[in-house]
Amino acid sequence: MWLSSSSVGRKFVMAVTGAVLVLFLTFHCLMNAIAICWPAAYNSVCEFLGANWYALIASAGLALFIVVHIIYAVMLTLQNRKARGKDRYALSSRPKTVEWSSQNMLVLGIVILAFLAVHMIQFWAKMQLQEIRGVHDVLPPAAGTLFIQEAFSQFYTPIIYIIGFIALWFHLNHGIWSMFQSIGWDNQVWICRLKKVACWWSSIVVALFIIQAIVFTVKAHDNFYKTDETLRQQYKEMLVPMFEKDFGPDAASAITAAPFDQMKQMIKGTLSQMEAPEAQSYFANDPQFPSRLETIKAAAALIDYLDVDVEEAAVESATETTPQTEPEPGK
Repeated sequence: MWLSSSSVGRKFVMAVTGAVLVLFLTFHCLMNAIAICWPAAYNSVCEFLGANWYALIASAGLALFIVVHIIYAVMLTLQNRKARGKDRYALSSRPKTVEWSSQNMLVLGIVILAFLAVHMIQFWAKMQLQEIRGVHDVLPPAAGTLFIQEAFSQFYTPIIYIIGFIALWFHLNHGIWSMFQSIGWDNQVWICRLKKVACWWSSIVVALFIIQAIVFTVKAHDNFYKTDETLRQQYKEMLVPMFEKDFGPDAASAITAAPFDQMKQMIKGTLSQMEAPEAQSYFANDPQFPSRLETIKAAAALIDYLDVDVEEAAVESATETTPQTEPEPGK
Protein backbone atom coordinates (compact mmCIF):
# COMPACT_ATOMS: atom_id res chain seq x y z
CA MET A 1 0.00 0.00 0.00
CA TRP A 2 1.54 3.27 -1.16
CA LEU A 3 0.48 5.14 2.01
CA SER A 4 2.92 3.06 4.02
CA SER A 5 5.41 1.79 1.45
CA SER A 6 6.35 5.02 -0.33
CA SER A 7 7.93 8.16 1.08
CA VAL A 8 5.29 10.35 -0.56
CA GLY A 9 2.49 8.26 0.93
CA ARG A 10 3.96 8.45 4.41
CA LYS A 11 4.37 12.20 4.18
CA PHE A 12 0.79 12.50 2.95
CA VAL A 13 -0.46 10.56 5.98
CA MET A 14 1.65 12.78 8.24
CA ALA A 15 0.15 15.85 6.58
CA VAL A 16 -3.46 14.69 6.98
CA THR A 17 -3.09 13.54 10.57
CA GLY A 18 -1.12 16.67 11.39
CA ALA A 19 -3.85 18.89 9.95
CA VAL A 20 -6.46 17.18 12.14
CA LEU A 21 -4.30 17.65 15.23
CA VAL A 22 -3.73 21.33 14.41
CA LEU A 23 -7.49 21.84 14.17
CA PHE A 24 -7.97 20.05 17.48
CA LEU A 25 -5.35 22.23 19.17
CA THR A 26 -7.18 25.31 17.91
CA PHE A 27 -10.46 23.95 19.28
CA HIS A 28 -8.78 23.14 22.59
CA CYS A 29 -7.43 26.68 22.79
CA LEU A 30 -10.95 28.04 22.33
CA MET A 31 -12.25 25.68 25.02
CA ASN A 32 -9.64 27.00 27.42
CA ALA A 33 -10.73 30.54 26.59
CA ILE A 34 -14.28 29.59 27.58
CA ALA A 35 -12.95 28.23 30.89
CA ILE A 36 -11.41 31.64 31.58
CA CYS A 37 -14.20 33.91 30.37
CA TRP A 38 -17.23 31.76 31.24
CA PRO A 39 -16.16 28.97 33.63
CA ALA A 40 -19.74 27.84 34.23
CA ALA A 41 -20.23 27.47 30.47
CA TYR A 42 -17.03 25.42 30.35
CA ASN A 43 -18.52 23.00 32.88
CA SER A 44 -21.69 22.83 30.81
CA VAL A 45 -19.64 21.88 27.75
CA CYS A 46 -17.80 19.24 29.80
CA GLU A 47 -21.14 17.83 30.93
CA PHE A 48 -22.50 17.90 27.37
CA LEU A 49 -19.51 15.97 26.08
CA GLY A 50 -18.84 13.62 28.99
CA ALA A 51 -18.95 9.96 27.99
CA ASN A 52 -21.71 10.39 25.42
CA TRP A 53 -21.41 8.39 22.21
CA TYR A 54 -20.41 11.37 20.06
CA ALA A 55 -17.68 12.38 22.52
CA LEU A 56 -16.39 8.81 22.69
CA ILE A 57 -16.26 8.56 18.90
CA ALA A 58 -14.42 11.89 18.70
CA SER A 59 -11.97 10.82 21.43
CA ALA A 60 -11.32 7.48 19.75
CA GLY A 61 -10.82 9.19 16.40
CA LEU A 62 -8.43 11.72 17.89
CA ALA A 63 -6.46 8.97 19.62
CA LEU A 64 -6.24 7.10 16.32
CA PHE A 65 -4.88 10.17 14.52
CA ILE A 66 -2.30 10.70 17.27
CA VAL A 67 -1.14 7.08 17.15
CA VAL A 68 -0.92 7.07 13.34
CA HIS A 69 0.94 10.40 13.39
CA ILE A 70 3.48 9.01 15.88
CA ILE A 71 3.97 5.74 13.99
CA TYR A 72 4.52 7.48 10.67
CA ALA A 73 6.83 10.03 12.28
CA VAL A 74 9.04 7.20 13.53
CA MET A 75 8.89 5.48 10.14
CA LEU A 76 9.94 8.64 8.30
CA THR A 77 12.74 9.34 10.77
CA LEU A 78 14.15 5.83 10.41
CA GLN A 79 13.78 6.04 6.63
CA ASN A 80 15.67 9.34 6.48
CA ARG A 81 18.46 8.03 8.69
CA LYS A 82 18.77 4.91 6.58
CA ALA A 83 18.88 6.98 3.39
CA ARG A 84 21.64 9.23 4.73
CA GLY A 85 23.62 6.33 6.11
CA LYS A 86 27.02 7.32 7.42
CA ASP A 87 26.83 10.71 5.71
CA ARG A 88 24.89 12.17 8.62
CA TYR A 89 27.96 11.81 10.83
CA ALA A 90 30.07 13.80 8.38
CA LEU A 91 28.02 16.95 8.92
CA SER A 92 29.55 19.11 11.62
CA SER A 93 26.98 21.90 11.29
CA ARG A 94 23.42 22.33 10.14
CA PRO A 95 22.91 23.72 6.62
CA LYS A 96 21.53 27.26 6.66
CA THR A 97 18.49 26.22 4.66
CA VAL A 98 17.52 23.55 7.20
CA GLU A 99 15.59 24.62 10.28
CA TRP A 100 16.55 23.34 13.72
CA SER A 101 12.99 22.14 14.29
CA SER A 102 13.11 20.22 11.00
CA GLN A 103 16.02 18.13 12.25
CA ASN A 104 14.50 17.62 15.69
CA MET A 105 10.83 16.94 14.99
CA LEU A 106 11.00 13.49 16.58
CA VAL A 107 12.62 14.83 19.75
CA LEU A 108 10.06 17.64 19.91
CA GLY A 109 7.33 15.07 19.40
CA ILE A 110 8.61 13.00 22.33
CA VAL A 111 8.58 16.08 24.59
CA ILE A 112 5.04 16.89 23.46
CA LEU A 113 4.00 13.27 24.02
CA ALA A 114 5.33 13.38 27.59
CA PHE A 115 3.44 16.63 28.17
CA LEU A 116 0.32 15.06 26.67
CA ALA A 117 0.61 12.13 29.09
CA VAL A 118 0.65 14.52 32.06
CA HIS A 119 -2.31 16.42 30.64
CA MET A 120 -4.28 13.22 30.07
CA ILE A 121 -3.62 12.03 33.62
CA GLN A 122 -4.73 15.34 35.08
CA PHE A 123 -7.89 15.71 33.02
CA TRP A 124 -9.09 12.93 30.71
CA ALA A 125 -8.35 10.11 33.17
CA LYS A 126 -10.34 11.91 35.88
CA MET A 127 -13.20 13.08 33.70
CA GLN A 128 -14.25 11.06 30.67
CA LEU A 129 -12.49 7.86 31.77
CA GLN A 130 -14.23 8.02 35.15
CA GLU A 131 -17.59 8.32 33.42
CA ILE A 132 -16.77 5.40 31.14
CA ARG A 133 -15.89 3.28 34.17
CA GLY A 134 -18.96 4.48 36.05
CA VAL A 135 -16.78 5.55 38.96
CA HIS A 136 -17.20 8.93 40.64
CA ASP A 137 -14.44 10.20 42.86
CA VAL A 138 -14.72 13.25 45.12
CA LEU A 139 -14.98 15.59 42.13
CA PRO A 140 -17.85 15.14 39.66
CA PRO A 141 -16.48 14.28 36.19
CA ALA A 142 -18.38 17.20 34.65
CA ALA A 143 -16.79 19.73 37.01
CA GLY A 144 -13.99 20.68 34.63
CA THR A 145 -13.12 23.81 36.57
CA LEU A 146 -12.38 21.76 39.68
CA PHE A 147 -9.89 19.67 37.74
CA ILE A 148 -8.30 22.92 36.59
CA GLN A 149 -8.16 23.86 40.27
CA GLU A 150 -6.54 20.54 41.17
CA ALA A 151 -4.00 20.59 38.35
CA PHE A 152 -2.87 24.20 38.44
CA SER A 153 -2.68 24.46 42.21
CA GLN A 154 0.39 22.20 41.91
CA PHE A 155 3.61 24.18 41.53
CA TYR A 156 5.00 21.90 38.82
CA THR A 157 2.01 22.05 36.47
CA PRO A 158 2.68 25.46 34.85
CA ILE A 159 6.36 24.55 34.46
CA ILE A 160 5.55 21.31 32.64
CA TYR A 161 2.91 23.00 30.52
CA ILE A 162 5.12 25.90 29.43
CA ILE A 163 7.93 23.50 28.47
CA GLY A 164 5.39 21.47 26.50
CA PHE A 165 4.02 24.59 24.81
CA ILE A 166 7.48 25.74 23.74
CA ALA A 167 8.15 22.34 22.18
CA LEU A 168 4.70 22.55 20.58
CA TRP A 169 5.57 25.91 19.02
CA PHE A 170 8.65 24.53 17.29
CA HIS A 171 6.74 21.44 16.19
CA LEU A 172 3.81 23.44 14.81
CA ASN A 173 5.93 26.14 13.22
CA HIS A 174 7.66 23.57 11.04
CA GLY A 175 4.83 21.07 10.77
CA ILE A 176 2.11 23.40 9.47
CA TRP A 177 3.96 24.59 6.39
CA SER A 178 5.66 21.25 5.73
CA MET A 179 2.31 19.45 5.59
CA PHE A 180 1.30 21.74 2.71
CA GLN A 181 4.62 21.03 1.06
CA SER A 182 3.85 17.32 1.36
CA ILE A 183 0.67 17.70 -0.69
CA GLY A 184 2.36 19.65 -3.47
CA TRP A 185 2.35 23.32 -2.42
CA ASP A 186 6.11 23.55 -2.66
CA ASN A 187 6.83 26.42 -5.03
CA GLN A 188 8.92 29.28 -3.70
CA VAL A 189 6.06 31.81 -3.58
CA TRP A 190 3.68 29.64 -1.58
CA ILE A 191 6.32 28.18 0.72
CA CYS A 192 7.28 31.67 1.88
CA ARG A 193 3.64 32.53 2.49
CA LEU A 194 2.92 29.27 4.27
CA LYS A 195 5.93 29.68 6.52
CA LYS A 196 4.61 33.06 7.62
CA VAL A 197 1.13 31.65 8.18
CA ALA A 198 2.61 28.76 10.17
CA CYS A 199 4.67 31.12 12.30
CA TRP A 200 1.72 33.39 13.05
CA TRP A 201 -0.72 30.55 13.67
CA SER A 202 1.59 28.59 15.96
CA SER A 203 2.70 31.75 17.77
CA ILE A 204 -0.86 32.91 18.45
CA VAL A 205 -2.09 29.49 19.57
CA VAL A 206 0.92 28.77 21.79
CA ALA A 207 0.92 32.30 23.25
CA LEU A 208 -2.75 31.87 24.16
CA PHE A 209 -2.02 28.47 25.71
CA ILE A 210 0.75 29.97 27.87
CA ILE A 211 -1.43 32.92 28.93
CA GLN A 212 -4.25 30.52 29.77
CA ALA A 213 -1.93 28.36 31.87
CA ILE A 214 -0.79 31.44 33.80
CA VAL A 215 -4.39 32.59 34.37
CA PHE A 216 -5.41 29.10 35.51
CA THR A 217 -2.47 29.02 37.92
CA VAL A 218 -3.31 32.40 39.44
CA LYS A 219 -6.99 31.55 39.82
CA ALA A 220 -6.25 28.11 41.23
CA HIS A 221 -3.96 29.56 43.90
CA ASP A 222 -6.70 32.06 44.74
CA ASN A 223 -9.14 29.13 45.03
CA PHE A 224 -11.44 30.87 42.58
CA TYR A 225 -12.84 27.62 41.23
CA LYS A 226 -13.79 26.53 44.74
CA THR A 227 -15.25 29.75 46.07
CA ASP A 228 -17.05 31.35 43.13
CA GLU A 229 -20.75 31.31 44.01
CA THR A 230 -21.95 30.60 40.48
CA LEU A 231 -19.65 27.61 40.23
CA ARG A 232 -20.60 26.35 43.69
CA GLN A 233 -24.24 26.44 42.67
CA GLN A 234 -23.34 24.50 39.55
CA TYR A 235 -21.43 21.88 41.54
CA LYS A 236 -24.48 21.49 43.75
CA GLU A 237 -26.66 20.84 40.70
CA MET A 238 -24.28 18.09 39.64
CA LEU A 239 -25.27 16.18 42.77
CA VAL A 240 -28.97 16.24 41.91
CA PRO A 241 -28.99 13.15 39.61
CA MET A 242 -27.29 11.10 42.32
CA PHE A 243 -29.91 12.06 44.89
CA GLU A 244 -32.75 11.49 42.46
CA LYS A 245 -31.45 8.00 41.74
CA ASP A 246 -30.95 6.93 45.37
CA PHE A 247 -33.43 9.07 47.32
CA GLY A 248 -36.13 9.92 44.79
CA PRO A 249 -37.40 13.12 43.15
CA ASP A 250 -38.41 14.80 46.41
CA ALA A 251 -34.87 14.68 47.76
CA ALA A 252 -33.54 15.91 44.43
CA SER A 253 -35.99 18.81 44.48
CA ALA A 254 -34.93 19.70 48.02
CA ILE A 255 -31.28 19.76 46.97
CA THR A 256 -32.12 21.90 43.95
CA ALA A 257 -34.16 24.42 45.92
CA ALA A 258 -31.79 24.78 48.87
CA PRO A 259 -29.02 27.39 48.83
CA PHE A 260 -25.53 25.94 48.96
CA ASP A 261 -24.98 26.57 52.68
CA GLN A 262 -28.36 25.09 53.57
CA MET A 263 -27.70 22.07 51.40
CA LYS A 264 -24.38 21.63 53.17
CA GLN A 265 -26.12 21.48 56.54
CA MET A 266 -28.72 19.05 55.18
CA ILE A 267 -26.12 16.66 53.82
CA LYS A 268 -23.86 16.83 56.87
CA GLY A 269 -26.85 16.22 59.16
CA THR A 270 -28.11 13.32 57.06
CA LEU A 271 -24.65 11.75 56.95
CA SER A 272 -24.33 12.01 60.72
CA GLN A 273 -27.68 10.30 61.18
CA MET A 274 -26.96 7.54 58.66
CA GLU A 275 -23.56 6.77 60.17
CA ALA A 276 -25.01 6.45 63.66
CA PRO A 277 -24.99 2.86 65.03
CA GLU A 278 -28.76 2.95 65.47
CA ALA A 279 -29.29 3.73 61.79
CA GLN A 280 -26.77 1.11 60.71
CA SER A 281 -28.62 -1.49 62.73
CA TYR A 282 -32.10 -0.34 61.69
CA PHE A 283 -31.31 -0.32 57.96
CA ALA A 284 -29.11 -3.43 58.00
CA ASN A 285 -31.56 -5.33 55.81
CA ASP A 286 -32.34 -2.43 53.46
CA PRO A 287 -30.65 -3.20 50.10
CA GLN A 288 -30.72 0.49 49.12
CA PHE A 289 -29.04 1.74 52.29
CA PRO A 290 -25.39 1.15 51.20
CA SER A 291 -25.95 3.00 47.92
CA ARG A 292 -27.67 5.88 49.68
CA LEU A 293 -24.90 6.11 52.23
CA GLU A 294 -22.29 6.23 49.47
CA THR A 295 -24.21 9.03 47.75
CA ILE A 296 -24.33 11.05 50.96
CA LYS A 297 -20.63 10.41 51.58
CA ALA A 298 -19.75 11.51 48.04
CA ALA A 299 -21.76 14.71 48.43
CA ALA A 300 -20.19 15.41 51.83
CA ALA A 301 -16.71 14.81 50.42
CA LEU A 302 -17.33 17.34 47.65
CA ILE A 303 -18.59 19.88 50.18
CA ASP A 304 -15.53 19.34 52.36
CA TYR A 305 -13.30 19.80 49.33
CA LEU A 306 -15.01 23.08 48.44
CA ASP A 307 -15.07 24.39 52.00
CA VAL A 308 -11.67 23.52 53.41
CA ASP A 309 -9.83 26.42 51.88
CA VAL A 310 -12.71 28.81 52.44
CA GLU A 311 -12.56 28.12 56.16
CA GLU A 312 -8.78 28.46 56.23
CA ALA A 313 -8.99 31.73 54.32
CA ALA A 314 -11.57 33.04 56.78
CA VAL A 315 -9.33 32.17 59.72
CA GLU A 316 -6.33 33.81 58.08
CA SER A 317 -8.38 36.90 57.23
CA ALA A 318 -9.65 37.15 60.80
CA THR A 319 -6.12 36.80 62.13
CA GLU A 320 -4.82 39.52 59.85
CA THR A 321 -7.61 41.95 60.70
CA THR A 322 -7.50 41.41 64.47
CA PRO A 323 -5.97 44.54 65.98
CA GLN A 324 -2.82 43.94 67.94
CA THR A 325 -3.09 45.52 71.38
CA GLU A 326 0.08 46.84 72.86
CA PRO A 327 0.85 45.77 76.42
CA GLU A 328 0.28 48.39 79.07
CA PRO A 329 3.36 49.86 80.71
CA GLY A 330 4.49 47.89 83.70
CA LYS A 331 2.86 44.66 82.56
